[in-house]
This record gives sequence, C-alpha cells and structure tokens, in this order.
Amino acid sequence: MTPRTLLTDAARRLAEAGVESPRVDAELLLAHALGVPRGRLLTLAGVPADAAARFAALVDQRAGRVPLQHLTGRAPFRHLELAVGPGVFVPRPETEQLVGWALDRLAGIPEPVVVDLGAGSGAIALSVAHEHPGARVTAVERDPVAAEWTRTNAAARAAAGDTPVEVLTGDMTDPQLLRALDGAVDLVVSNPPYVPDGARVPREVAEHDPPLALWGGPDGLAVVRGMLAVAARLLRPGGALGIEHADQQGSTLPAVVRAAGSFVEVADHRDLAGRPRYTTAVRASR
Repeated sequence: MTPRTLLTDAARRLAEAGVESPRVDAELLLAHALGVPRGRLLTLAGVPADAAARFAALVDQRAGRVPLQHLTGRAPFRHLELAVGPGVFVPRPETEQLVGWALDRLAGIPEPVVVDLGAGSGAIALSVAHEHPGARVTAVERDPVAAEWTRTNAAARAAAGDTPVEVLTGDMTDPQLLRALDGAVDLVVSNPPYVPDGARVPREVAEHDPPLALWGGPDGLAVVRGMLAVAARLLRPGGALGIEHADQQGSTLPAVVRAAGSFVEVADHRDLAGRPRYTTAVRASR
C-alpha cells in the first residue's frame, strides 16, 4: 500500500478514537515504523509489508490512547529529543516558555547554580544545561522510576558533550533537601504536580502519566506550598523562581507565592495561546 492510503485510513481511525491530532500522529507513527524522517513519507512509492504491520499495531495502541511519545520512545523539547516511556511525565511544548524565561534570567551569569525541582524526563534541567553551558544544574525527582528516565537522558546529553547535570532522587518539599546549596542558588525552576484532585484529564494523562507528577491536592497547589520553603532556603537574595501551573491557577498560584513571604516581584505569564502558564518571583533580601 502507498503511504498516502495508509495515512488516510489511520488518521480516520485515530480521529474516531478521539485523538486530538490524528493526521500528525499517523504520520509520526508511520515514520517511526519505517525508520525515516516524517518529511520523506510522501516521497515513498510503497510501504513494505513488515513496516505496514508495525504501523497497524502502533495505530491500534494510539487509538487505545497510549501516548504517542510512549510509542515512539521520544519527545522533542526545545533543541533536544528526550527518551520517554511508561513511568515518566511526557514534557509538553508549553513548558518550553518557562525554560525561555529561565535562560533570559540567567543571561550574563557565567556559571549560574540552577535547581530543577520535579525534573521528570529532565526536559527543563537538560535544556538549561544545553543552552547555557556554564550552568551547574541539579535535577531533583521524587519518583524513583521517573528519576531513572532523568538519569538516562542526562547520561545521553553528557555523552553528546553537554555540561553534566547532577540527578538526585528526592522530595521537593523535604526541609533537608540540598542543604549544601542553601543561599547559593541563582535559579529554582519547577513544573510541579498541580492538577487538582479529581479533575478530569485526557486518557493519555490519566492512564499513563505517573500520579506523583500530576495530582497536587484539593486545589492543585499543596505540593507548591511545601516547595516554596525549600526554594526560599536555596535561593540567594535576588535569585529567581519559576513555577509552571494550570490554566486556572493564574491568580491563585501568585497569591500563594506572595503569601509565603520570602518573595518579591511576583508575576504571572501567559503562554502563546494566551493562557496563564507560569509564575515567577525574586527571592527577597534576607
């Protein structure tokens, strides 16, 4: 069969299953099955039977709402491609803007000390290390399964020549976390669990993202409240804090940061779609 025929049938099936981007997902799955770049698909005269069978199996799983990235094993993020799979939160494009803010904040600091709390795949930490080679970055992840994905990606980036990132298994709310860095950190950044308990989320999220990366208590901000004391302790005066949040938390999360009493210049920022996406602040003088 031709790629065009296979893609048309697969996109129809995925659309009927409720997949948000059926044609794109079909193309990425076929490219993965064939081992070719997506842009080459429509230049191919036909698809070998074994690749067509692999593609059909992948489409079946995607129609069952297995995340696309779990099927391909890869997730693009800014200038990186990260290994992902069961047990780790799949990085979202929205988080790239938080990294952009972080890099702007670090501009002019030759060797900044950076801590990523709740690192997951390592998307934030590894992007900072890749785009600011002088940075000393520590990635903290509570879930031991997710932390193995962090280590896998950190090892791959170090092998590619990036500045190594230290990976620790730890709780971002632990009062003893990273005590050796107290008052020495230039930037704390986090994409914490912020989904309110009981909220409805897509099947890909509910059935495949790890619970520790999702649920944040009744209002979604329980973990953030615990993390703020750790961030305040780690940051030097004038150091910066950046926290991603849900669309509905554009007012509540900044209020929680202000109430912590250790931060000034609290501001919220919108993503490219105009939705509230992350809150930033500066550590007040001690």
